Amino acid sequence: MLGVLVVLALALITISFRESEEGPLHDAQGAAANALQPLTVAMDRVAQPFRDAYGWTADLFHARAEVERLRAQKEQLQQQVIQTESALQSLVEVKELLAYVDGPTFPEDYTYVATSVTARPPNAFEQAIVLPVGSDDGVERDAPVVTGDGLVGRVTDVFADSSRVTLLTDESSAVSARVLRTKADGIVEHGQTGDSLIMSRVAKEDVVNVGDEVVTSGWRSGALASLYPKNILVGRVTSVGNNQTDLYQQVQIASDVDFSSLDSVVVLVPRDKTRGRVR
Repeated sequence: MLGVLVVLALALITISFRESEEGPLHDAQGAAANALQPLTVAMDRVAQPFRDAYGWTADLFHARAEVERLRAQKEQLQQQVIQTESALQSLVEVKELLAYVDGPTFPEDYTYVATSVTARPPNAFEQAIVLPVGSDDGVERDAPVVTGDGLVGRVTDVFADSSRVTLLTDESSAVSARVLRTKADGIVEHGQTGDSLIMSRVAKEDVVNVGDEVVTSGWRSGALASLYPKNILVGRVTSVGNNQTDLYQQVQIASDVDFSSLDSVVVLVPRDKTRGRVR
């Protein structure tokens, strides 16, 4: 049957090619085309919404892909902005440290190791930071640690390439200090809460006023000497109490150092140990 239909189709095609345009077969083809024209138009109209839906879906997927690409690009740019701001802040802090090193208050008998902070205090009860410098860099136990804002603390543990610094705000810290303006002596210790500091053992007859700067005393007596060189800023007096029943004045001070967000510090090293270097 299929073979008959194929032969018939070939015969019709052959006749169509050989027949003139006014022949009956051409007339039949034209009539069939005219008869099918409305059906073709109707099918086009039915199919058009599906073609439109397909095009809309394709555009939608393309738009979503573009949104995802732009979102990823935005996140990448935001990360670059954060990294740039962080690098700029680090540069500002390093400049402040170097300005302190080059300033008139830097201890004459000391050089320095400038470094970043790799670990901050994990909680309020453990006031210590970790530095990526150690004995290989000339850092020693009990070395003072400072920033341009003042005294940070001292090195309490030293390893070859790292060290641990106990902060001034730790309960175990105690620093011999004096009021810069009036020369009143005392000991700066941790206060009762948070980063608060007090200056204890200040004689009642000594003059201390709110706003006075408190610095390390850097005392020396024969072979004995303070751990800290003199005139490193410790803080400023915020309140003074003078109760008649107390043996000493009650002096509270505040440090300019933000102990909770230390990023860069300077470790003071005696000049005969190492040259100034930055890590």
